[in-house]
Amino acid sequence: MADTRPRPPEAQAPAGPAGDGQELQTTEHGVHVHEVAETSTEREFTVARRSQTQMIIRRFMAHKLAVGSLVVFLLVVVISLIGGRFWKYGYTDITDEFSSPPSLEHPMGTDDIGHDSFAQVLRGAQKSVQVALMVAILATTIGAVIGALAGYYRGWIDAALMRFTDLVLTIPSIAILAVLAATVTEQAGNWFFIGLVLALLQWTYIARVVRGTFLSLREKEFVEAARALGASDARIMFRHLLPNATGSIIVNATITVAVAILIETSLSYLGLGIRPPDTSLGLLILNGQQAATTRPWLFYFPGLIIVIIALTINFIGDGLRDAFDPTQTRVRA
Repeated sequence: MADTRPRPPEAQAPAGPAGDGQELQTTEHGVHVHEVAETSTEREFTVARRSQTQMIIRRFMAHKLAVGSLVVFLLVVVISLIGGRFWKYGYTDITDEFSSPPSLEHPMGTDDIGHDSFAQVLRGAQKSVQVALMVAILATTIGAVIGALAGYYRGWIDAALMRFTDLVLTIPSIAILAVLAATVTEQAGNWFFIGLVLALLQWTYIARVVRGTFLSLREKEFVEAARALGASDARIMFRHLLPNATGSIIVNATITVAVAILIETSLSYLGLGIRPPDTSLGLLILNGQQAATTRPWLFYFPGLIIVIIALTINFIGDGLRDAFDPTQTRVRA
């Protein structure tokens, strides 16, 4: 017999507030539950992972003085290397204007013979930059290899290499070039020969820095792990240790560039560097010192370029030192 008793009306589920992303559902036991709709976006705090190179670049870009110095130094290098090809006067050209002050035709004036001073400064800066870059590359390579061998192997290898390094440190560059200038006069005034001699005498500082870095790094756990896995000494030195010393090497390489330019300028000023008919910034200062009071543009413009190069390189070195410093706080976007 069918059940004819009246049934209670089903309770209507109250509608949730519009737009709250919830729906009211009734289970088989008559229990009302709220089902939250999945949202398409999730709010969470995330920090993008950056590589070591990216962090170094961001630290360097935060050093405004170093970035500005890098721009100025690159402009000087580019203009000195290729500017002479586009300037209307060559450094050996003789004009019909003698000892004329700076003008639109001659931005840095002319000398008593009629040479355009701007063309000569471009040529002098080109030779100084070529010598400095050659010294930096060769001295950094030699110093890094010798320092790595001494710091990694220690013992008698370290003692022999460091005593040789101390010996080279005691040799004055000016005296060596003076002797070479008297014996090999044909090559003594060549910029490549001067750069080679300076590089063979300027690697010692980088070697000592790399040696100290290797002495501390060779005791780290990752070196022991690489040695336990069968890595060769050459792989450990140049694949694991040398990249960790890159910061110190780059900073000292920038200092070597500034030192090389100043030494080359001093040698040319003393008549032991680049010689006529070629020219350099030091040689231009030597030729213009007698006219420093009557024709100051011949003396001060080459000196100004030397000061700009030396200062910008020092500021770049400061920025690189801060960028490679692992104690610097992390820069967030």
